Amino acid sequence: QVRLVESGGGLVQDGDSLRLSCTASGRAFSFDSLGWFRRALGKDLEFLAAIGANGGDTVYADSVKDRFTISRDNAKNMAYLQMNSLRSEDTAVYYCAAGSAYGYNTYDARHYNSWGQGTQVTVSS
Repeated sequence: QVRLVESGGGLVQDGDSLRLSCTASGRAFSFDSLGWFRRALGKDLEFLAAIGANGGDTVYADSVKDRFTISRDNAKNMAYLQMNSLRSEDTAVYYCAAGSAYGYNTYDARHYNSWGQGTQVTVSS
């Protein structure tokens, strides 16, 4: 089972950019879909972005499209989430996930069977 660790979170100001990284170990995730989710304090898990195993097909939530970009580097077992024009409402714990449960769409958390522990992103106004 692939193990995932997020990094790159921190405290930024409104309008800033930040890139989150997800490092995999245990096995390669080249054949898995990759997704980014977030959970704001007191709220449910929210889908952000997903990318297919081939790196070509992507999908984004309406709340972050045109601001966030998901990418992957299978040779390095890495995934990324580039976040631009951050706003205070983006404050949350951000999680990366890997999986291939094809009975569910990639925007559905049930598609994924490996999850990181999360990295905190705080955007100050």
